[in-house]
Amino acid sequence: MPSLDEKELLANPRQMQRIQSLIIGRLMAIFLLLVTSWIWSSGTLRLSFENFPQGLFLVFLISVGLTIIYFFLVRLSPNFGWQIKTQFFLDGLLITWLVWRTGDVSSPYIMLYVVMISVASFFLRPLTTLLMAAICALFLVALALLTATGVITQFGTAMELGKAVQVVSFHVVAILVVGLLASRLSERHSSGQELEAAAKSLASLQVRHERIVESIRSGLITTDLDGTIYTFNAAATEITGYRLDQVVGRSINELFGDIQESIDLSLDAAGGGEQIPRFEADLLTPDGFAVRIGYSVSLLFSEVNEATGLIITFQDLTEIRSMEESVRRKDRLAAVGRVAAGLAHEIRNPLGAMRGAIQVLESSTAAHSMQSGLMDIILKESDRLNSIITNFLSYARPAAGEFEPTNVGEAVTDTITLLKHSPDVRENHVLVSDLAETPVIISADAAQLKQIFWNLARNALQAMPEGGELRVGLEDLPNNRIRITFTDTGKGMSQDQVEQLFEPFSNSTSGGTGLGLSIVYQIVKDHNGVINVRSREGHGTTITVDLPRDSHRARPEPVEIHETEPTPLRPLLKVTEGEKELSS
Repeated sequence: MPSLDEKELLANPRQMQRIQSLIIGRLMAIFLLLVTSWIWSSGTLRLSFENFPQGLFLVFLISVGLTIIYFFLVRLSPNFGWQIKTQFFLDGLLITWLVWRTGDVSSPYIMLYVVMISVASFFLRPLTTLLMAAICALFLVALALLTATGVITQFGTAMELGKAVQVVSFHVVAILVVGLLASRLSERHSSGQELEAAAKSLASLQVRHERIVESIRSGLITTDLDGTIYTFNAAATEITGYRLDQVVGRSINELFGDIQESIDLSLDAAGGGEQIPRFEADLLTPDGFAVRIGYSVSLLFSEVNEATGLIITFQDLTEIRSMEESVRRKDRLAAVGRVAAGLAHEIRNPLGAMRGAIQVLESSTAAHSMQSGLMDIILKESDRLNSIITNFLSYARPAAGEFEPTNVGEAVTDTITLLKHSPDVRENHVLVSDLAETPVIISADAAQLKQIFWNLARNALQAMPEGGELRVGLEDLPNNRIRITFTDTGKGMSQDQVEQLFEPFSNSTSGGTGLGLSIVYQIVKDHNGVINVRSREGHGTTITVDLPRDSHRARPEPVEIHETEPTPLRPLLKVTEGEKELSS
């Protein structure tokens, strides 16, 4: 049975270097032994060829020839198992020949058997090492028998039979004992190699497992049976905003809320062979955003099939829910558009007639009378109704924008200048503009941009009836886009108010119809932009408008007509206590 080293030689180039080191080391050891024997025979450092150990020199020459053959075979055959055994077997023969030429059983080179067996323990399995020791002992016994019976020439001093048996027995026992110890050393060496290989395999498996887990685009969390988190992959960090070191050791309930009922239902379903159910929950990120997630729970089993924890996989459903909300909003807006388009002109005509009739009656009514006051109220309300209808028509059938290079900073400045003279601005209102020093030019309709800024600014001021600060910012974004930010310190909005902010006739925070922000939403969409709203009750509101620098739209179509619209930008939705990000 080949050793672990012999198996690894096929795949591990490092083992080939070990074999080459064995070949070179053997040659160097014989050369060192040759020089040492020469010095020992001479009895002085002044060496002479008369005392040169010719037998050892012949062994050295044979070793040189074998070294060349060994290197050739190493390059020729990738399977080194039989080569190792052959090398040690030939070493045993060479040592036996050297022992025979240098005194038979009285040769000082008998100890080379011990050296060879010790070295063999690093390359052979325990049983093979012990077998090699037995072969060496057999070689020595055979040499002693052949020289004692005169089959071969005896180069050593003749010994009495009893003494010769004693010497040979002593050496055989020593060789076998060394072989036994070397086999144990080989066993430990093989175990160490197996342990090292197992450790490398385990490390490789762990790295592969970690890479697989980290490459999964779904969030993955593992916990113990009590719900304490101990693994947290990269997708989980991306979705939740928490790092691994922030959640390890914490309870899963701190992230997902109380999900014990979901865990129980999942385990019951798994135990009954049913499909594991899916659940949804709101997760609050470190930045205060509420992310809607869908998750499932399953048991984590050990290698002995014992339940040791829970596996929770989850996905961010915020984007999907935003798309669903966008579709619902478009359906509602389409219905409103159909109503507006159908009724606006029909209402305007009788409204104009009513206004004309009231004006005629007013001319024949005494001034400052009760009838005159009532007629003034009717005229004001008719003007307000006409304004509502006009906004409806602007929303349902928006005019085609004239796209041309527009300085956004200049449009913001003009809007703020007009706003300062508006009755909406009071003494305790502070207007702050944070604009870029260099002009920011985009392709847009300047009038529609000003309408966006005007409506957003007026809405912010109306949200601060007791005063506050309105800050307008302008900055560049990557991917050739810009961002305009309106931040107020007003009373903020609830989540429901934010969700309905861009719907006509919604519960407006300013008490109006809500058409102004609906028109803003439509204009931003027509400019291929994105409008985001972040608001918390009592903490003010921030509205950002992201626009591309180069935007060209087709001729707008009425909302009420059911035709396929251009593919919108990917909608995003993030909510936290009245926070919502809405994209067109």
